Amino acid sequence: MDTTTADPLVGRLLDGRYRIESRIARGGMATVYLALDVRLDRTVALKVMHRSLAEDPAFVRRFIGEAKSVASLSHPNVVHVFDQGTDTDIVYLSMEYVPGKTLRDILRDRGRLPAREALEIMIPVLAALGAAHQAGMVHRDVKPENVLMTDDGRVKVVDFGLARAIEATNQTRTGVMIGTIGYMAPEQVMTGAADVRSDVYSAGIMLFELVTGQQPYDGETPMSVAYRHVHDTVPAPSSFVPEVPPLVDTLVAHATAREPADRPADATAMLVEAVDAHRMLPRTTTPPTSRSGQHGPLAAPHGPPPGQHASSQPDARTTVHAAPSVPQTVPGHTMIQPRAEVPSRRGFRPNWFLVILAGVMVVAVALTGWFFAQPDYVFVPKLVGKNMVVAEKNAVQDGFQVKMGEGLYDEKVAEGHVLSTDPAEGSEVVSGSTITLVPSLGPKRVVVPNVAGMTGNDARAAIAGAGLTVGSVKRLANTEVERDKVIRTSPQVGEKVKEGAKIDVFVSAGLVMPDVNGMPKDEAAAYLQQQGFQAQVQEVDDDAEPCTVIAQTPKAKSEVDRGAQVMVTVARCQTDFWDWFSRGDNQARDDQQFGVVPGVIGKDVRDARAELEGLGFKVRIQRLGNRGVVQFQRPLPGNERPAGTTVFLWH
Repeated sequence: MDTTTADPLVGRLLDGRYRIESRIARGGMATVYLALDVRLDRTVALKVMHRSLAEDPAFVRRFIGEAKSVASLSHPNVVHVFDQGTDTDIVYLSMEYVPGKTLRDILRDRGRLPAREALEIMIPVLAALGAAHQAGMVHRDVKPENVLMTDDGRVKVVDFGLARAIEATNQTRTGVMIGTIGYMAPEQVMTGAADVRSDVYSAGIMLFELVTGQQPYDGETPMSVAYRHVHDTVPAPSSFVPEVPPLVDTLVAHATAREPADRPADATAMLVEAVDAHRMLPRTTTPPTSRSGQHGPLAAPHGPPPGQHASSQPDARTTVHAAPSVPQTVPGHTMIQPRAEVPSRRGFRPNWFLVILAGVMVVAVALTGWFFAQPDYVFVPKLVGKNMVVAEKNAVQDGFQVKMGEGLYDEKVAEGHVLSTDPAEGSEVVSGSTITLVPSLGPKRVVVPNVAGMTGNDARAAIAGAGLTVGSVKRLANTEVERDKVIRTSPQVGEKVKEGAKIDVFVSAGLVMPDVNGMPKDEAAAYLQQQGFQAQVQEVDDDAEPCTVIAQTPKAKSEVDRGAQVMVTVARCQTDFWDWFSRGDNQARDDQQFGVVPGVIGKDVRDARAELEGLGFKVRIQRLGNRGVVQFQRPLPGNERPAGTTVFLWH
C-alpha cells in the first residue's frame, strides 16, 4: 500500500463525510484512498478522479450517470458502489473496500497458473460480467488490474462504467483510445465501439495470460500491438506452454475470435463454456487450492471415486464409529419374535362401572374448580394520541397498572402525548395487568451549530457532526471576515431544524474587485480608496475618451484581500475633448445637435435611465453593488455631448 504522506488529500474530510486515512494506489485516471465514512462508521475505498477529468463537465455528467447504474448492480463478485459526489473541484466514488491483491499482483508474484486454477478465477469474473451484461452494462476495460482477490479467496471485479464515462471527455474527442491496448477487441481498436462481446474478447485474452504468464502480442509501440489484435488470430496458449489442455485452447479461441459474431454471445455464455471445461479437466493427485472461494459446483464430489462401489472399501469415518457385529438369531428380513407364555391367574375382578363413575366425578369437580379459578380478561383501550395525564387516568380507571416508558421523538405525535403502548391497543390481557405508556418527545429538532469564522472543511465537519447536511456553499464579498472563512449559515446559528436538514453556508470571498472600466479617473481612484484598495493611476495615449479608465489590474470580479494594490490605466487627460471627438469615424459636423448631460448621481437607476433616454442619450449601466442608486456617471454633469452619446452609470 502506498503510504505517501505528502498527498494533500490525506487527513481531509471530504464532503463533510469521508475522512481520508491513506493512499492505496494511483492509476492513470484516478487515485484510490482508504477512508472512513464518519456518518455510517465504516471503512470504504474512495476513487478520486484526476483533476483533468474532474474539470470536464461532459465527464462529470457521464460519471454520475454511470455511478448510478453501477450502484444498482448487486452481485457477490462485483465491488459494490455506495455513493458518488463532488467536493468543490474533486469528483469521487465511494466503494466497498476489498483488502487483498489485484490479479496483476498475483501474476507478478507467481507467474502463470495451472489451467484448473485459472478457470476457477475466470468463472467468478465471468459471473460478474454476465450480471452486468444482463443489466445492459458493458465494462469496456477487462484486465487483471481490475480484478481483486480478497484475503479469503473471493474474486471481485471493479471499475464498471468508468471507461464509458471517460468516453465523454475531451481525451476521446482528440483521438485517444479508452481501454488497455493488450486486451482491446479489434472493433474497439478500429471504431472505439464496444459491446458485451468486446468484454468476452478481453476475458479471453486475460485467460490466455493466466495460463501462459504473458499476453499473446507484444510490440515496441502500443499501435503495433493494436495492429496485431486487428489483423492476427490469437495463437493457442499451448503454443506458448505445452502443458495447457486443449479445452483451454478451444475456450480462448472461441472468446478471441476477430469477428464479434463468432464469439460467445455474452459473458454468461462464456461462463457456461468455462464451467464445462473445468468439469472435464482431469483432477491432479494434489489439486491446487481454489482461489475463487465459494464455488460449490467446483468442489470435489463426496463419496468414492468413479467406478468403485461404496461397499468395496470401508470409509475411515465409518469404521471409527461402527458398532461391533452381533450374531443374529432371527433373520434380518423378519420382525417376528418368539412370545413368552404368561401363566393365567385367578383373583379379584374390579367393578368397572363404579370405577368409571368415580373417574367422571373427579374430572367434573376438577373442571368446575378450574373454570371458577380462571382470571378475567380485558382488552387494552385506545390511549395513543391522548395527553399522558389523561391516558394514565383512563388506564387506572379501567383497572390497569401504569408504567412510564422512555420517550421517543416523532414527527406526527405532539410532545407530551402517548406515542405507543405495551401491550398494544386491542390486545387481550389479564385484568389488572401493567400497561407501559411511551410518551412522544415531539419532532426531533437539531440546533444549527455556530460555524462562523471556520474554514469550509471545518464547517462541513461541524455540521455533519450535529446530524445535519451541507446544502449549497456560496461565496460573498465581505470586508470584515477573512477570506475563505464562513460568514454565516442559513438557517442561522441557534435555529432548530429537522435532523438531516440542509444548511447553506456562506463563505467570505474577501474583497471582490469592482469593475471601474470606463469610469472617470478621479471618481475611479476615489471609489477604490474608499473600498479599501491602494489605487495607482497611470496615463497612456489611447483613442478612448480622455481621462477615463481603459484597464485595471487585478481584473474585475477577482477575489482580493483588503488593502491590495490596484493599477488603473486611463486615457491621457490633457487631450482636448473636441480634438478627440473630431478624430476617426466620429468627425464633428456643424449640423450636429448637442445636449447638456444632466446630473443623475443619487437618483434611482431606473429614473436616471428614463431621464437620459428622454433627452436623446443612450444609457449603459454597470453594477458596483446592490444599492440601485447611481453613484457615478460619465460624462460628468454639465458636459455637452452630441445626441445619441452613451452615458455610463454606476450603481
